[in-house]
Amino acid sequence: MSSTATPIVVPPRQPVPIQTAPSRRDSAPAGRGRLRVAFCIDNLGTGGTELNAVRTAERLDRDRFDLTVVTLGADGPMAARYAAAGIPVVAYPLPSLFSATAVRQAARFARFLAEQRFDVVHSHDSYNNIFAVFAARAGRVPAVIASKRWWRPEGPHQLANAVAFRFAHCVLANSDAVARSLREMERVSPRRIAVVPNFVDEPAFTPLPAAERARLLGELGVPDGAVVVGVVAGLRPVKDIHSLLAAVATLRGRWPALHVVLVGDGPLREQLAAEARAMGLGDALHLAGHRPQEPNPHALLDVSVLCSLHEGFPNSVVEAMAAARPVVGTAVGGIPDAVVEGETGMLVPPQSPERLAAALESLLVDPTRRTRMGEAGQRRARERYHATAVVPQLEELYETLAGRRVR
Repeated sequence: MSSTATPIVVPPRQPVPIQTAPSRRDSAPAGRGRLRVAFCIDNLGTGGTELNAVRTAERLDRDRFDLTVVTLGADGPMAARYAAAGIPVVAYPLPSLFSATAVRQAARFARFLAEQRFDVVHSHDSYNNIFAVFAARAGRVPAVIASKRWWRPEGPHQLANAVAFRFAHCVLANSDAVARSLREMERVSPRRIAVVPNFVDEPAFTPLPAAERARLLGELGVPDGAVVVGVVAGLRPVKDIHSLLAAVATLRGRWPALHVVLVGDGPLREQLAAEARAMGLGDALHLAGHRPQEPNPHALLDVSVLCSLHEGFPNSVVEAMAAARPVVGTAVGGIPDAVVEGETGMLVPPQSPERLAAALESLLVDPTRRTRMGEAGQRRARERYHATAVVPQLEELYETLAGRRVR
């Protein structure tokens, strides 16, 4: 966990205030007694965890919660969003998670938490589960929450995370499947597990006008009349986009109008382009790179695909459902928690291009079924995964945990 790439250089003996955190006395309106909450995130980048954290922070009820963000990275793109929301950010840069500097920084963080009298510390990711949970317990924070947002063990930090889960008052999972993995892999007691899913905002549900969709696809080189399948995700090995290309290669002879759009970027970009050319899909693959969240990029697709090898609970699936697009996903991790087989999409085994191709073709031959599945998915997303349905669950959890131990 290195901070060498950060543009802010400071001595490790002192935490870096990106924005000065207000004191409890100054921040809480007279007579209101807001809960002081610390969001602990590894960095201020643009990954799924970081995006979920900032979107949640922007929506917490300011009349009930006084929020500070604590990060192990000194700067990043999300810093501007926290600043715009008036949320203070404090950084504790670390050269390594397991180092003498990390111990010193954790001790300073514990003193900060105690002095500022925080009520809730919520760690959002794996590094902070280790750094923040133990510091929060040392700082006698009444409610300490760790998080698990992944499925498979994450290398050398997995054992440390399992220990941190035992010291947290609550472990937050973002899907029922991840909650099961906490019980089965890390042996966390069910009474200390809470499930709060990822969410989407109202703009994700906004329809993309046909003319605008045609314009955006045209900019990517997708011809008029094309049937578009694709992935909105990082171009990384775990997403197994190779299986999608192999599936489309078997279908293209029968479906010459079939095109693939990949929204996102990553280390496999050039490799995937080369694989597509080798499969005869050079003119059918369109690499869109990173795109804004508005309009919802899934609206560019006719069918949204996520053929990952493993997942926690992917934002991509919920965003596709919000855009009223049927989902073809692999039956791994938390994907089946969101995708209802035969109702909002179809589930296939991982690393099975043949099954993936069959599922895609069953939707290609029946546009009415695609529409029906997309509409069902959108209803499910609005009922279960809209911000207005999810954020109150988290707020209630904070108040319950803090109230049980403070009041």
